[in-house]
Amino acid sequence: MTKKRVVVVGASTGLGRCLGIGLAQRGADVALLARTEAKLVEAAKEAGPGTLAIRCDVTDEASVRAAIDEAASGLGGIDTVLFAAAIGELRRIEDLDAETWHRVFATNVVGASLATAAALPHLQASGGMIAYLSSLAASLTSPWPGLAAYTVTKAGLDKLIDAWRAEHPEVGFTRLIVGECGGGEGDAMSHFAMEWDPDLAAELFPVWEARGLITDKLMDVADLLDAVEGLLACGPTAAVPTLAVIPRRTI
Repeated sequence: MTKKRVVVVGASTGLGRCLGIGLAQRGADVALLARTEAKLVEAAKEAGPGTLAIRCDVTDEASVRAAIDEAASGLGGIDTVLFAAAIGELRRIEDLDAETWHRVFATNVVGASLATAAALPHLQASGGMIAYLSSLAASLTSPWPGLAAYTVTKAGLDKLIDAWRAEHPEVGFTRLIVGECGGGEGDAMSHFAMEWDPDLAAELFPVWEARGLITDKLMDVADLLDAVEGLLACGPTAAVPTLAVIPRRTI
């Protein structure tokens, strides 16, 4: 990882935070980007000296461009971007209003494209790559009841990745499918479900279990880091269109 210049978007909590800190501790030069600056500063301290903490709202084009340019300036260029920002509403599909659909698309799809456009010249200069955290529900399993907005936007993200690859084959674009992963405690834990309706979650959890969408098996975040480190080690002549890292179980 020595001399790899990595930007992690969505790095204040959850897997984005774990990946950013882990890659920095393994020797990469890392810029952590997210909306919550205080959490980023704490993550940068944990990651080690030289790690950058840069506020970035992926739904705001000017914020994204400024943050990516600041990261490129601070790192001396960009070799890899990891896009981990995502939100997921837990609602029955008939209860999803227009505002909710727009908000989820703004982060999960539009935000991903804005970050890609901002990083593109830096990745072209380095022969670099960008990887997007995708979902089992979008690629490998049937949709999860109650998570329609998340599933549909992650499926849209998958096609967005293909569209960027079609127009810019000189850059690497990877769909990184991640299964259930134990991230850690505090901000390292996923905040994905923090605002869910607990009653609806309790009602739907047995449905997810019965359909085999969720089990009690988790992979360690260190195993995910190993896979991502291997992905980042690929040179400019190699392409990894899809990388799936999941617990050892049958889907």
